[in-house]
Amino acid sequence: MTERPTDPVTVERLRRLCAALPVVTERLSHDEPAWFVHERSFATTADHHHDDRLSVWLAAPVGRQESLIETDRRRFFRPPYVGHRGWVGVYLDVPVDWDELAVLIAEAHATVLERAGSRH
Repeated sequence: MTERPTDPVTVERLRRLCAALPVVTERLSHDEPAWFVHERSFATTADHHHDDRLSVWLAAPVGRQESLIETDRRRFFRPPYVGHRGWVGVYLDVPVDWDELAVLIAEAHATVLERAGSRH
């Protein structure tokens, strides 16, 4: 069994980016740290859960998943379970552009807020 987090420093850095956004809560989802806004997930870690990699799965605006994957398949992928809804996976076991990741996390947060708002 893999001890988690496999890279505590990276997960903590991810945690700080997610927690800096408004109305965010963190809790475990499928035994992995995940971040929620108004009870809806916008980011979740995948720490050797479906493959041998550390990653974060993020909600994404329409078309963003495809454009990121086309740009760099070494860093971005279509995650299982949520990829069909447009979420994008970002590998965290390769050199991470933390500024870019902060933007993607903010987009994920805004995307979920927007979707939650349209349901009220």
